Amino acid sequence: MYHSVSAGGGMLAVPPRLLAEQLSALRDAGYELVGLTEALSRSDEGGRLLAVTFDDGYRNFLTAGLPVLRETGTRATLYASTGHLGAHADWLGASAADFGPMLTWNELAEVAASGIVEVGNHSLVHHPLDVLPPAQLRREILRSHDDLQQRLQRPVRSFAYPHGYHNRPVRDLVVAAGYDNATEVGRRLHTPRESRYAVPRLQPTPAHAGSDLIALASTGEPGLVPKVKQVAQPGWRLVRRAARLAGKKLT
Repeated sequence: MYHSVSAGGGMLAVPPRLLAEQLSALRDAGYELVGLTEALSRSDEGGRLLAVTFDDGYRNFLTAGLPVLRETGTRATLYASTGHLGAHADWLGASAADFGPMLTWNELAEVAASGIVEVGNHSLVHHPLDVLPPAQLRREILRSHDDLQQRLQRPVRSFAYPHGYHNRPVRDLVVAAGYDNATEVGRRLHTPRESRYAVPRLQPTPAHAGSDLIALASTGEPGLVPKVKQVAQPGWRLVRRAARLAGKKLT
């Protein structure tokens, strides 16, 4: 689960040279690097498939990330928040400038035409979906889906929950909208018995060398953090819902 391909943006940004090192190390370790929908569709083959994803849709994916994917023989899924295209990631507040501008619609079409990138949906606006009222939730998931398919003239099969948050109503609407799969954050490995609509991901950072990525892909994130986050989600959702009613947004 990557975000920005740049030297700015803290732990959510991996510079192009390090991205190349990480992906090359995984490839040399025997992994085939593909997009998420492809990985899930081929999961019964028994090979070493690893899904590579990029969230949000920063312009540096086109200018810096796509050349690295070509160089390393990597296919990937890019999740775009359609309401932010051509603007900045305003949900990041003062840090938005560090990530640079988002792709425009024309640039997103260029990415989709590359032949190696699946474009997925990251909602209309980068809201935590599990605390939204039903009408707004439908607009976030359905309008963005329609916009992507009409503008790109290709099916959109994968969805990424903003901030990783989801619950049963969110997942049910994603299924009803016709998506094949959806991703959260999770910070752990996905197993075949888990839902295709709550696929967890691992997060490479600028602190990870190529060898660190091999260990991460093999065993998942170490420690209790992934399990604690999973168990704490219902309680944290209540806190975020109460904060939203009070006019505050917690992510």
